[in-house]
Order: sequence, then C-alpha cells, then structure tokens
Amino acid sequence: MGSTSSGRPAGARDRDDEGRARSARPRDGLGRPLPYGAEGVERQPEGVVRTPEQSVMEAQELLDAGKPFHAHEVFEDAWKSGPEEERTLWRGLAQLAVGLTHAARGNVTGGARLLRRGAGAVQEWASVSGRAQPYGMDLAGLAGWARTVAEDVERGAGAVDARERAPRLLA
Repeated sequence: MGSTSSGRPAGARDRDDEGRARSARPRDGLGRPLPYGAEGVERQPEGVVRTPEQSVMEAQELLDAGKPFHAHEVFEDAWKSGPEEERTLWRGLAQLAVGLTHAARGNVTGGARLLRRGAGAVQEWASVSGRAQPYGMDLAGLAGWARTVAEDVERGAGAVDARERAPRLLA
C-alpha cells in the first residue's frame, strides 16, 4: 500500500483505541492540524472527569498559555460528565474558549458569533440558577470580556493574541 503526501498510508484512517475515527495529526496551540511528523502541542486527553474546581484551574492554565482550543476540551469534558443542571454553564464556557480560538485564528465571523453565544449561555445559566459566581468564576465579567473581544475582532482588529486576550475565569 502506498502512502499519501501527508505520510499516512493511503486509504488508512486514523482511529482511537475504541476504533472511532480520530485524527492523529499533530496540532498547534490553537488546535489547527499540522502535517504528519511535525512537532505539535500535546493534546488534551478527552473524557477526563475532573472536579469543577480542577476544570476551572486547568482551563485557566491553558488559556494563560495561549491554548484556548485545549481549554475548550477541558470545558467540554466538564459539560459531558457534569450534572445535567450545569451543562449549559460548561457548554457556554466551551463556546467562549472556542470563540477565542477562532478569533485568534483570524476567523472574524465564527469567533465573534461563538464569543457572543457563549456569553449569552453563561449569563442565562447564571440568571436561571441564581449563581453568579459558580466555583469562583465571575460569569458577568466573562460575558463582558467575550462581547468586548467580539466587538474588537469585528471592528477589524484582525486575529487576536490568544494569550494576551485570555480571560480571567476567577472573580
């Protein structure tokens, strides 16, 4: 069997241990795929169950390092493994992180849309739950941060520096 220009055997699909299709290509800090064999950023393991506090701390470390795509993976794990009544919160936080990812990649429309969607989700969750600062997070501050970044991107500021524009999760 020959190989493709990517270095992967022709006709072969990357699969995880359970046999699901999953790209094994390395990724950069913003989650963009790199060519096979390139040196990438270590990927976040998927399906990790963490306490909410661990999720917040790990996501903040990744955001501070300019890796919002990877922070999104942490929030996605919390959204999928957490209690049903918190899913909107964690999904909204994941949207904020992936919105920052798109804004950092220069995707104006997608970045702004996801930042606003995430802002709305965390504010709605705070309103419905009556918890404005779950696990020490300032949801109103995060929503304001997201809307400001969305406006900056749409005003033509271009791609943002993910590390420089990383939000502060904790109040």
